Amino acid sequence: MAVFTPIKLEDIAQWIDQDFNIGQASEIRGIHGGIENSNFFLDTTKDGKKQEYVLTIFERLTAQQLPFYLELMRHLANKGVPVPKPIENKQGDILFTLKGKPAAIVTKLPGLSRLQPESNHCALVGEMLAKMHLAGKDFSKYQENLRSLDWWQKTIPSVLPHLNTSQKELITHELKTQEEFFSSGTYDVLPQGASHCDLFRDNVLFDPKGSDVSQDQLGGFFDFYFAGTDKWLFDIAVTANDWCLADNKQDLEPARLDAFMKAYQSVRPLTKEEQASWPLMLRAAALRFWVSRLWDFYLPRDAQMLTPHDPTHFERILLSRRSL
Repeated sequence: MAVFTPIKLEDIAQWIDQDFNIGQASEIRGIHGGIENSNFFLDTTKDGKKQEYVLTIFERLTAQQLPFYLELMRHLANKGVPVPKPIENKQGDILFTLKGKPAAIVTKLPGLSRLQPESNHCALVGEMLAKMHLAGKDFSKYQENLRSLDWWQKTIPSVLPHLNTSQKELITHELKTQEEFFSSGTYDVLPQGASHCDLFRDNVLFDPKGSDVSQDQLGGFFDFYFAGTDKWLFDIAVTANDWCLADNKQDLEPARLDAFMKAYQSVRPLTKEEQASWPLMLRAAALRFWVSRLWDFYLPRDAQMLTPHDPTHFERILLSRRSL
């Protein structure tokens, strides 16, 4: 999350009051972090009570692409998966235009992030990720993961001039390996469906039950704006590469990974093809985020409150996964 398009309360107060049934806008605050969209906490007052929402202005996604994400969130919320639910205006629309750009308002989930997760947090995430995958099986819309192989092939040439010799060799060799994997018969039969594709620690909230973090309950998943129709195993690998990191920030920590995978498979066991593809998919997930962080770091856009992520983090993770 970041702020590329600044918004003040006076810019939206009349719009909120006239077009929605969520009360009067009382405060709007830019959200720090992330790199894709302009995000704000939006507070309203209705019948004397404060209500909290998240307003997003989309900087790269088009009005043609956005219905997939918003309708997926609504579909999952209606299935009981704890995700932000898009807010309709008085005409029943969930996609709007603000400052000439697509925009949406969604409910704000309760809870807080656990950026240093324990095994119990990994288990809660794994279980709900599997439930989310199954809940999305009957979601009718299709949209490919826009940050998958085609995007890597287009983006890597633009970042190569910024890399040293060993980095160039690593990224080009891994891309070739993934091209072969993606064209294989094994990859073709992997189960797929609506996937989050970006379920990092800062995209999950937990509801604390006192000071003992082992009693935390899952609050919900958010930030679905990298979602797509993809192999579920890719979604699992993206999540594991972040949630199950060892203290050295590159290897997988066995206890966290075991808790995560057992919880996922208690809901949806992996197929034999998924089990065989796990090492390569972990590498695919690492490559995806190394490429995107290189792109954001070396080819940045202007934004308020924008802090690019360190691309070498996923370079180290990719090297670790290649050693499995």
